[in-house]
Amino acid sequence: MPTRTDAWNLLCEFTQNESLRKHALAVEACVRAYARKNGADEELWGLTALLHDFDYERWPNDAHSPIEEHPAGGSAILRERGYPEEMIRAILTHADYCAVPRQTLLEHTLFACDELAGFLTACALVKPSKSILEVEPDSVKRKLKDKAFARGVNRDDVRKGAEELGVPIEEHIAFCIAAMRGAADALGLRGTQAAGAP
Repeated sequence: MPTRTDAWNLLCEFTQNESLRKHALAVEACVRAYARKNGADEELWGLTALLHDFDYERWPNDAHSPIEEHPAGGSAILRERGYPEEMIRAILTHADYCAVPRQTLLEHTLFACDELAGFLTACALVKPSKSILEVEPDSVKRKLKDKAFARGVNRDDVRKGAEELGVPIEEHIAFCIAAMRGAADALGLRGTQAAGAP
C-alpha cells in the first residue's frame, strides 16, 4: 500500500484549497481514532479518510454523476496508483449518489465522520478563540438544529452516520471532537488557545 506521504502528496497535487486539505485532515483524525477504538487497520482507515475528497476540487460533480468526476474519477486514479480496493470502495460509498451500499465498518465510519468533521470545524471557527478546544457536544447539537448555520452541511447525513455506527449522536460528536482536539495544530484549530493546552 502507498505510504501516508504518498497519499498526502496525491492530495496536495489535486487539492490547492487549504480548507479542503484541512477537511481531509479532520476526517482522517476522526476515522483514525475510530480505527484505534475498533482495533482496525489504522493506516488503511487513515489513508481512506485522507483521500476521500482528493479529487473534489478538480471534479466537484455538481450533477452527482455516479460514474464521472468525484469520487468516481478519483477512484480510477487510486486504482492506477496501487491503492487497495477496500479503500476505493469505501470512498465510493461515502457519496450516496454512487449507489454503492455501505457494508463494512470502514465505510460506515468514513460516511459518519465526513459531514460531522466539517460541521465541527465550522463550530470551532465561530468561537472567539477559533479553537476546537472550546467546542462542546451540547453546543454542537444546538447548532445542528440551526438551519442557517453551516448551511452546506447535510444534517441528515450527520444523523444517519451516527445511526449507521450504532452510537448515540452525542457520543459520536464527543468522540470526533476529542479526535480533532488531538490534531488541533495540524487542523489550524488551536486558535488563540495556548500551545500547551490539551
